[in-house]
Amino acid sequence: MKSLLAGILSLLLFSNAFAETDFPAFWKKFKSAVVAGDKSAVAGMTKFPLSMPYLQKKVKDKADLLRRYEEVFNGEANAAQCFAKAKLGKDSAREYHVYCPFKGTPNDWENTPILFSFELTSTGWKFAGLDNVNE
Repeated sequence: MKSLLAGILSLLLFSNAFAETDFPAFWKKFKSAVVAGDKSAVAGMTKFPLSMPYLQKKVKDKADLLRRYEEVFNGEANAAQCFAKAKLGKDSAREYHVYCPFKGTPNDWENTPILFSFELTSTGWKFAGLDNVNE
């Protein structure tokens, strides 16, 4: 019985580790959570402290993100709208990003200064930062 439980546990740990290192799978879940407004799921996929644009305080933890969710995902850019159309960029094997246009000009894909960045951490892929590259 113990070996059966150990085998099941190993299988679960292995499958979770595999899923967490697969960026396309992470992106699909993250994008869906943002589009659905599932703040708790988004917070669970975020690295803290979350890096923020110049002169803005970092988001220190899950409670802080839940309080500041609108600022992060619907401040300068409408992330839910952007993520539906945005193209992923790969900086390295451990870093991806998405650029979004300003909320007031959602179809201006020539001007996309709002950067959402993602990192592969020791616990899998996480949303790691928000920036306005014009600042």
